[in-house]
Amino acid sequence: MESFDELVAEAEAADVSGWGFDWLTGRASEVRPPWDYAKRLAQRLAGVQSALDLDTGGGEVLGEAARFPPVMYATETWPPNARKAHDRLAARGVRVVQTSHGATLPFADASFELVTSRHPVCPDWAEIRRVLKPGGYYFAQHVGPASAFELIEHFLGPLPQERRKRDPRDEAVAAKGAGLAVTDLRTARCRMVFHDVGAVVWILRKCVWWVPDFSVRKYRDALLALDEPMRRGEPFVAHSTRHLIKARR
Repeated sequence: MESFDELVAEAEAADVSGWGFDWLTGRASEVRPPWDYAKRLAQRLAGVQSALDLDTGGGEVLGEAARFPPVMYATETWPPNARKAHDRLAARGVRVVQTSHGATLPFADASFELVTSRHPVCPDWAEIRRVLKPGGYYFAQHVGPASAFELIEHFLGPLPQERRKRDPRDEAVAAKGAGLAVTDLRTARCRMVFHDVGAVVWILRKCVWWVPDFSVRKYRDALLALDEPMRRGEPFVAHSTRHLIKARR
C-alpha cells in the first residue's frame, strides 16, 4: 500500500464532479439496495409520454435507461453536474435545466406523468405534486436516516439530532400532507467498506455535506486513526440507508 501522504495526495487530485463512483473501484464498496432502482426507473420511463428527473447529478443513473419518453426533462443545481448531464443526455433528447435550491420548478402545473429522483437533496413535495399530472407518479430512491454516520461521526462526534433526519415515515407523512398518496415505501440498510484512507478523502470531497468543513489538514489526526488499522487489513465499515418511495397524485 502507498504511504498515507501518497494516498491522500492522489485522492485530493482526483476528479469528484458528476455522480459516478468509479474512482473507488478496488478501494471501497457499497452493497446496493435489493430493488434495483435504475432498472425500475428505466421500466417506468418506457411507459410514459412525459417525465422529469430531479437532482439528476451528472445524469449517470438517468442515462442508464434505454428509452426516454418524448418529453424528458432533468434538473440539477450544481453547475458542473448540470454541464455533465447536458453533455451526457442532450443528444438523446433530454432537456437539462439548471435550477436553484428552494426555487419553484420552472415548469407549468400538471406537466409530467412521472417525476423521478435518485437521492434528492430535499424533496419539495408541494412542487412535486404541482408539476405532476393527475394520476401521475413520483418514483424515487432517497437517502435515509443516519446514512454513513459511522464515518461522519468519526470526524464530527455524536450527532443525535441529525440522526433523526430523513426518516422515511416522516417523508411519507410530508408527501401525504402535500396531497400525494404514498403507494409503496421500502427501506434498506447497506454495508459500506473502505479499504484505504484515500477512498475516505475522496468520498468526503465528493459528498461535501457529510463533513462540511472537511480538509485533510484539519482532520489529519482522524484520517491517520483510520489509516493505521487499514494497513493491518482491517477496513472501515459503515452503513448507508436508503428508501424507495412511490406516490401518486
